[in-house]
Amino acid sequence: MVLPTEVKRPQGGGWRRAGDREMLAAIIFVATSGCTWRQLPPVFGSAWPTVYRRFAQWSRERVWARLHRVFLDELGARSELDWSRCVIDSVSLRAAKRGPLTGPNPTDRGKTGSMIHLVTDRNGLPLSLGVSGANLHDSLGLRPLVRGIPSIRSRRGPRRRRSAKLHADKGYDYDHLRRWLRQRGVHHRSARKGIESSQRLGHHRWVVEHTVSWPAGCRRLHRRYERRSVHFLALVGIAAALVGHRRLAKR
Repeated sequence: MVLPTEVKRPQGGGWRRAGDREMLAAIIFVATSGCTWRQLPPVFGSAWPTVYRRFAQWSRERVWARLHRVFLDELGARSELDWSRCVIDSVSLRAAKRGPLTGPNPTDRGKTGSMIHLVTDRNGLPLSLGVSGANLHDSLGLRPLVRGIPSIRSRRGPRRRRSAKLHADKGYDYDHLRRWLRQRGVHHRSARKGIESSQRLGHHRWVVEHTVSWPAGCRRLHRRYERRSVHFLALVGIAAALVGHRRLAKR
């Protein structure tokens, strides 16, 4: 069950509760169009405060994470996930407001920003997501991201949550991370600092570079406007779910 159980209202007067389908369409419109909640067109049938309250409720109850998991399970059951290698990367964006999980971005003249961390499969499908302040080093996101990969259905055999290899750029080149991954049966393949060029891994890492460009399809992620980190993470989850939905729709 993705959506929370609806609480039945007592018999009597009052407004009819807006339908979940209409609310979902309105929330996805805000996420993909980049408009503010107040700019939501009336065509969706509900005022923007109603839509925003439903978005906040579903965000608190991790609806978007469960929706993303549903798409991953369906893709795994169809053998659409390639576990031969995974790729890890991050993308930073400016935050319009200060709040939790924001920080000075060293690549943007110290302006306040946030960072989206993700692990994808070989085809660029996001498996695990995270959000941090823009001043967090990439390497600190590796362990929670790898631990956050859910147990996903397979067409044959048991559920799976580990890849054979993990590709990364030089920002993840640390011996303690290599040892930690080896203990989990994952081969760490990243460019060595001062030895190798990250470009040698480009034919493997381009898939995550393509995935982190998802703000083009989810314009609400062009910049972080949400002060509450749970709402920002919810929008990242919506973007990841849309990536999975589009992959399923192509089949």
